Amino acid sequence: MLHRRDAMIRLGKLGLGALTLPNLLTSASAGAAGNAPHRRAKSCIYIFLWGGPPQQDLWDMKPEAPLGIRSLFRPIRTVVPGIDVCDQMPLLARQMDKVAVVRSVSHGSNIHEASVYHMLTGKQNPTLVAPRNIRRRTDFPNFAAVQSYFSPPGKMPPAVTIPRPIGHDGITYAGTYAGFLGPRYDPMELREAPNSGDRPAHAVSMADGINDARLIARRGLLHLIDEQDRCLQHSRTTEGLGGFYEQAFRMVSSAAAKRAFNLDLEPPSLRDRYGRNEYGESFLLARRLIEADVRLVSVIWMYFMPAGRIANVWDNHGGTAGLGGIGGYAMLKEKYCIPPLDQAYSALIGDLADRGLLEETLVVAVGEFGRTPKINANQGRDHWGMCQSALLAGGSIRGGQVYGSTDKLAAYVKDNPVSPEDLLATIHHAMGISPESEIRDRDGRPFRVCEGRPVTDLFA
Repeated sequence: MLHRRDAMIRLGKLGLGALTLPNLLTSASAGAAGNAPHRRAKSCIYIFLWGGPPQQDLWDMKPEAPLGIRSLFRPIRTVVPGIDVCDQMPLLARQMDKVAVVRSVSHGSNIHEASVYHMLTGKQNPTLVAPRNIRRRTDFPNFAAVQSYFSPPGKMPPAVTIPRPIGHDGITYAGTYAGFLGPRYDPMELREAPNSGDRPAHAVSMADGINDARLIARRGLLHLIDEQDRCLQHSRTTEGLGGFYEQAFRMVSSAAAKRAFNLDLEPPSLRDRYGRNEYGESFLLARRLIEADVRLVSVIWMYFMPAGRIANVWDNHGGTAGLGGIGGYAMLKEKYCIPPLDQAYSALIGDLADRGLLEETLVVAVGEFGRTPKINANQGRDHWGMCQSALLAGGSIRGGQVYGSTDKLAAYVKDNPVSPEDLLATIHHAMGISPESEIRDRDGRPFRVCEGRPVTDLFA
């Protein structure tokens, strides 16, 4: 048995962020909290298009709408008769037989921070003060943490967020981790939130420039580890973690973990197919991680502007100074929006299908809200929570279908509305967790996993 202090020292070799890595490991008995349905999907890749993509310009085009509302892009036919997408996504058009478009996702907020929280947790939080919406341990856990809560321990973490959690200007958004469930169930974050001083919640590799000899010589670090150990032993959020240290060390030092994160093992032609950029590499890494038995991988779409600040580029109002002040439609055609999404998403769906993994892997792509019907003065669209589209594929989802519909302007849902709670319930249902299952906070108070109802009509 690995002694607690020895485990802490070894975890210290992986970077100070890894000191809480055992919190990722859960007991198999956690899953007994609810009566889970038959599992349809073994894993999930959740693509969050941060900023809010315009439904009228991508997957719910209204070519008969009046000038000033209808898209400047043209609809093109896909491999599924009757389903069109925009002419900027020709690769997606070839994969639509594997994809379901949900055109009726809706909620009542037009604010980024509140909408992100709602979409990721299924809860509304009136206490959030934008933009100072830093995440806190009183938050409701996001859906990735819920998946961790019900996952048995394994050689890999149950949930991973790549390339970074949502955040900017020193703030990591509320709704991006385990909240009141405590750090044990936090998704692994490989890097900190953009422009913040936060450390990743759980690191997998040693910090740059640190080797074993230097580490051993650094008595200050060993002292810090001991201090951390004492804090862990007395913290209510980490009670009962002692048995997880040895397993945590084995997990992050395993050959399987190192192999999963090594994109150099992929053929150059496949890397080219996904795209040699952060988006393509994140999507490819997501596939590698689910192959290595990670249960849920969240891919957060973001872009670093030339000056170094982060941009949630699907927020295509247009006129952003850090992006050259170009219009909203010009933004959509840039290297950080539609072109890499069309390439990487289509490559992911095709690659999973080629490997026989799509049936057991649910792939979800959605933002925090949609965009206004009216095109603004900067040739872009503004925030609109009342209507957006989501793409779902794999995990027994029946491809080649459209669920829900909108009015003639793609402004309001016409039939089959889907709330954020319903979308999360659908993910949990696909992954074998009943939305009625219970989780408990640190005081033992029970909470239902999700208040929504799964959209079972989506499944084959």
